[in-house]
Amino acid sequence: MTNNLLPNNLWIVLQIWFKKIGYVYMRIFLLAFLLASTQSTTAFALTPGEVKIGENLREATLNGFDGRKKTFSDFKGKPLIINVWASWCGPCRAEMGSLERLALRYNGNEFNVIGISTDDDAKAAAAFIKQSKISFDNFLDSKLHLENMLGANTIPLTILVDSDGRVLKKVRGAYEWDSPKTIDEIGKVFDLKLMHDPMFGLRILSH
Repeated sequence: MTNNLLPNNLWIVLQIWFKKIGYVYMRIFLLAFLLASTQSTTAFALTPGEVKIGENLREATLNGFDGRKKTFSDFKGKPLIINVWASWCGPCRAEMGSLERLALRYNGNEFNVIGISTDDDAKAAAAFIKQSKISFDNFLDSKLHLENMLGANTIPLTILVDSDGRVLKKVRGAYEWDSPKTIDEIGKVFDLKLMHDPMFGLRILSH
């Protein structure tokens, strides 16, 4: 239906013009959104007291869910993977199974894997550990001391640390940690030749 106050040809021209203008503005909006999204995923403000890549972890007390205490120096001598998570974090929960399989394969051998929960509710975190049947060491950081030191302003955050306690890499977001590609990347960061075992998962499931 055309507007009776305007000639048909002029109305058609105006319709085309408005559509083009709308399309241009839509493209500008999408471009701005993509740029903002890219910046938000690549640039993160430092947390208070954050240890940067290339720096050594400061000594800290790690409070285990089983009541035992450890320190970062207890893990020196082998490379260390630290996963910062929370029980309410969906991506954290999603990747925990692959971290457990990674730990079962390499923990205590080529490197160690530990977890640090930032939960305010220790019971919720402990329940998730039990429910998920996580066997590698996990520690509670309800006072945000470790969260700030490690730079966990987003979670999950996984930190790769060398055998001397130096931070080599920080990985944000959830991953399939026991996939061949990820294992190869871990090996490159740690300068280790990590062997793949395609039957490992089947053996775990058979027990």
